[in-house]
Amino acid sequence: MTFRGWPAEALEFFEGLEADNSRAWWVAHRDVYDRAVRGPMDELLAELAADYGPGKVFRPNRDMRFSADKSPYKTNIGAMVGEVAYVQVDVHGLGAGRGMYVMAADQLDRYRRAVDDGTTGPALEAVVGELARAGIEVTGHGSLKTAPRGYPKDHPRVALLRHKGLIAWKQWPPAAWLGTKAAKARIVGFIEAAAPLDRWLAEHVGPSTLPPDERR
Repeated sequence: MTFRGWPAEALEFFEGLEADNSRAWWVAHRDVYDRAVRGPMDELLAELAADYGPGKVFRPNRDMRFSADKSPYKTNIGAMVGEVAYVQVDVHGLGAGRGMYVMAADQLDRYRRAVDDGTTGPALEAVVGELARAGIEVTGHGSLKTAPRGYPKDHPRVALLRHKGLIAWKQWPPAAWLGTKAAKARIVGFIEAAAPLDRWLAEHVGPSTLPPDERR
């Protein structure tokens, strides 16, 4: 089927779920989720697969094992566009991210060294500046309160050094365009605009080589 955006019913679904995050409510409104929330996401990923690879929709259930919040369902729908970007829809509208949300210990070491370097560090600053001018935020998952150990507190790129991950993020408040094909155009535009950050990370950080149990 052709992607036509998310109808207003999708946002109404999440408003209701935030008010009553229970299995009874979910079961009673499951048809709305399948049709107005999950359906458009599946259609979007199918259309983007040719350019970015097969997508994956994250499950709606929350992992409550290690959380004090025991509400059973996520109040958003999130998906991966191939291995390239993350897309999310909730009551706040449409969001998209690209980069390394969480870095393993070896990645974080390489990242900090590259930020500190007199050539690769300014290159990252230039990328971040260009994204800011395009209205795209560059942020990180978790940040230290000061410079990491071994780096001066007055480092010229201390704000970047403090991050434990680095992503480009764009949030669009809900409006009529969300229920049209324009939603896909915005996501594609973001993915392409954020590509320089992804390239910098791929070149100077790369994947982790640590065993899974040693990455934190």
